[in-house]
Amino acid sequence: MDSPREDREDFDVPTTVGPRDFLDASSDAAAVLSAEGDVIGWTRGAETLLGHPVAAVLGRPAARLLAMRVDPARAAGVAARCRSGMGWSGLVPVRHHDGRSVVVDLRVSASFRIAGEECFLLSAREQRPQWTVGQSVLDGFLTRSPIGMAVMDPDLRYVWLNDTLEQFGGVPREQRLGRRLSELLPGLQASTIEGLMRKVLATREPVTDYEYLGWSWSDPHRQRAYSTSFFPLVDPDDSVTGVCYMVSDVTERWNARQLLSLVNEAGTRIGTTLDVLRTAQELADFAVPRFADFVIVDLLEPVLSAESAGGHGPRPTDAGPATGRPVMRRAALRTVREGSPEAVARIGDQVDFLPPPHGVDLLVSGDPVLIPELDAEDHLWVTHQPARTARIREFGLHTLISVPMRARNTVLGLTTFARSLNPLSFGPDDVLLAQELVARAALCVDNARRYTREHTAALTLQRSLLPQVLTGGTALDVASYYLPADAADGVGGDWFDVIPLSGARVGLVVGDVVGHGLTAAASMGRLRTAVQTLADMEMPPDELLAHLDDLVLRLGEEENTGAVVEGSTDTFVGATCLYAVYDPVTRRCAMARAGHPPPVVVSPDGHVHFPEIPAGPPLGLGGMAFEATEIELAEGSLFGLYTDGLIEGADQDVELGMARLRGALASPGADLDTLCTSAVHQLLPVPQPDDIALLLARTHALGAGHVVSWDVPVDPAAVADVRAEAVRQVTAWGYDELATTTELIVSELVTNAIRYAEPPIRLRLLRDSRLTCEVADASSTAPRLRHARSTDEGGRGLFLVAQLAHRWGARYTGEGKIIWAEQEIPGE
Repeated sequence: MDSPREDREDFDVPTTVGPRDFLDASSDAAAVLSAEGDVIGWTRGAETLLGHPVAAVLGRPAARLLAMRVDPARAAGVAARCRSGMGWSGLVPVRHHDGRSVVVDLRVSASFRIAGEECFLLSAREQRPQWTVGQSVLDGFLTRSPIGMAVMDPDLRYVWLNDTLEQFGGVPREQRLGRRLSELLPGLQASTIEGLMRKVLATREPVTDYEYLGWSWSDPHRQRAYSTSFFPLVDPDDSVTGVCYMVSDVTERWNARQLLSLVNEAGTRIGTTLDVLRTAQELADFAVPRFADFVIVDLLEPVLSAESAGGHGPRPTDAGPATGRPVMRRAALRTVREGSPEAVARIGDQVDFLPPPHGVDLLVSGDPVLIPELDAEDHLWVTHQPARTARIREFGLHTLISVPMRARNTVLGLTTFARSLNPLSFGPDDVLLAQELVARAALCVDNARRYTREHTAALTLQRSLLPQVLTGGTALDVASYYLPADAADGVGGDWFDVIPLSGARVGLVVGDVVGHGLTAAASMGRLRTAVQTLADMEMPPDELLAHLDDLVLRLGEEENTGAVVEGSTDTFVGATCLYAVYDPVTRRCAMARAGHPPPVVVSPDGHVHFPEIPAGPPLGLGGMAFEATEIELAEGSLFGLYTDGLIEGADQDVELGMARLRGALASPGADLDTLCTSAVHQLLPVPQPDDIALLLARTHALGAGHVVSWDVPVDPAAVADVRAEAVRQVTAWGYDELATTTELIVSELVTNAIRYAEPPIRLRLLRDSRLTCEVADASSTAPRLRHARSTDEGGRGLFLVAQLAHRWGARYTGEGKIIWAEQEIPGE
């Protein structure tokens, strides 16, 4: 047999121990274990050392003799080393028959066979103090210090080491002395550490607090952190005789630092969007493989469905009546294996996974579940989760943590972490990290859920307030395109409308409320209603904007006052607007704008230009006037109104955006709906932070065949002649059934004008979608509908007109006023 020294030099690891080595140690306690870990041999020395008789241990697991919890990963590593023919040794606490713990120097042989069965020979002797009581207090302190210490000679070979260092490395003292660190523990950054010691020898300068990660033969599968300091040893003649180094186990501090680092990193990786599913997936992506090998995130059905938009958070008792278990769906999934074969359910599938024996109580309590050693043979798992138990067995899932997702007293779902390829079991520190990760993700999921609810409500409100059907009558063909802002930026307050006016005219409006969210959408609805009301009062564009400006000022004051009372800061602050009125008879378009981009006009020959209209102040500033501009549009012209989001784009260059819009609309003959859609997609291929509205109108003209007018003398006798001319014209248009009512309406309106108004007086008949009778005069006196008493001889004119006409009204012009009345055309 080779000498011990020669045997050690054959390996870069602790001494290989074979069966003969144990048998030579006649004074040691010895035992033989089967491959399953059962005791099949027990010597008298073992009985003397531990007090257990042969009958009490034979055929029973040797693990029962240990005075510590069995670590499956560590046991597997030791067995693998012994099967490779190298053996293992280390200090192990075992249980004496009287209950006390005894630390023994345990040696395990390389595996061998008895009657064809694999066995292991174990020998042990009780750990004895290396020094006698008579040694100095200093020697005792150095030996038993909680900090590992060693002295190396100039060749970096061990000269002395204390008990703590012996335990750190798992290599006995006698195997260390005379050998170098790189020969004993090649995986413990030995080369780097020896380099530092050489530096200390050369410079005589100490190196302190060098931290590194490593392992030891006593625990080869568990990474630990160490902090080491080195300083030179100098004798009285000032020559360096060696290096002393001290090492302490700082694994807990290292893990705490890593935990903090992971938590900080999670804050930047989880919750980057206001999307529930994406946030759940970010949690799973972050945890694999940093923390776990398999992660699933299951969310309660109401969190993912439109029901969560209701205003109440999901309840933990939202469960199917048959099972009493919460209804959840798989929201995220991530594993270290391609294709995620461990998963029973896929993203979007309905799931009911809760680790047995837990039920709804797990979600209600919010406490995490830790299963350090997952047993695929557990009858609860086999009974309640048979499919998952099969995957656990197949893919070696051996440890699990399940953490309920809760935020603001709201139950959201359950996140489960598991390990398979990573041999380490989850522990209490891992639970703390899992809770922190899930808590951050839960808050982000809840924020996303609440935002989605508000965004959906705002979008629904906005869409309900926008016109469902647009019609320009015979004056205009119209088309529109509305694109909500990117969900992350919130719904804005863009709106547009097409408003039929008297005399076949059409009002066009587009506006943009400052801000986003429900307040902007609600304010938009109020302004749209106000514009319709003011337009119905036949106000010219500049006057309409002035009244709208007053309204915005009043709304802002009311909401600011409400904000002080309620403590809210979400108030209405202003808007921009452009209002235009197109007359198909004159082909004139009058318009005014309040801080809004100018309209775009495309002539029939394809020329694109932006009419110069005074910009005017945005609505809500007050004290500033608005100016109207009138332009003439050729028949077949394209007239476009839009909001600033369309031309600002990602580069925020308005001039460039207007140039892009010019190019996008340079095909005036194209179908309006197609042109509208293609223009928006061409200018904005990706979601934008602002709402976008585009309203396009193609103009038509009412020619001589649709409009007839007469000058009316200021003479009551002229009424009969004008009335007769009007009846003949209506009959010529083929509206015989309207002749009588037209005769009465013309008679009353012309008579009133002759009696109460000022010349010149003019009658005009228009036919488009309705038949309109207009009487213009130079008076600005407003007509008044009166209810005449039975004894009155007059005063029934306008009342009669109101009864006969579909609708009637008055509008003011620069020359006076026009009173009009419309009739429905049968069959149209």
